[in-house]
Amino acid sequence: MPRICAADLLPLPPGLIAITGDEGSGKTTLLRGLGSDSLWLDLSLPGRDDQTPQQVWAALRQPCSRWDEALHEDLMTALGLQPHRGKKLFMLSTGSRRKVALVGLLASGVTVTCLDQPFAALDASSAGVIREFLADAADHPWRTWVVADYVADERLPWRREVKLTWPMGQ
Repeated sequence: MPRICAADLLPLPPGLIAITGDEGSGKTTLLRGLGSDSLWLDLSLPGRDDQTPQQVWAALRQPCSRWDEALHEDLMTALGLQPHRGKKLFMLSTGSRRKVALVGLLASGVTVTCLDQPFAALDASSAGVIREFLADAADHPWRTWVVADYVADERLPWRREVKLTWPMGQ
């Protein structure tokens, strides 16, 4: 099987794209290489321990001209982040940190949003919120969500699925 690179995926159709593969198969590398119209963020938010969720969202909002404030508020409430808005990230659980990043990515309004293992470390209720959002967004006329994970969630209506093999497309 030939090696797959980000350019091989272009142009990306609107909706949901699944990038699947084992550990080390290149999922994250592929997401990072999608280009200037895409937004990728390490969901663990490394190097931001002294920031609050509000500060993370403000930094993400700055370059995102289509930031959806209503969606941001809805997701923050649905994911139970209201009481954590002013806490430093080092005080939050791994799952809560990831929820902070997910809220920012989903509300960003960018053309291509890259989600790297979005369900990892989330409780079932929060995973359901993210899954419901993605299912509702699947028919968006111009936005694309590229979701990298070990397997494609069978409950979601994928527009395209790309399976990577290890090592890096061999």
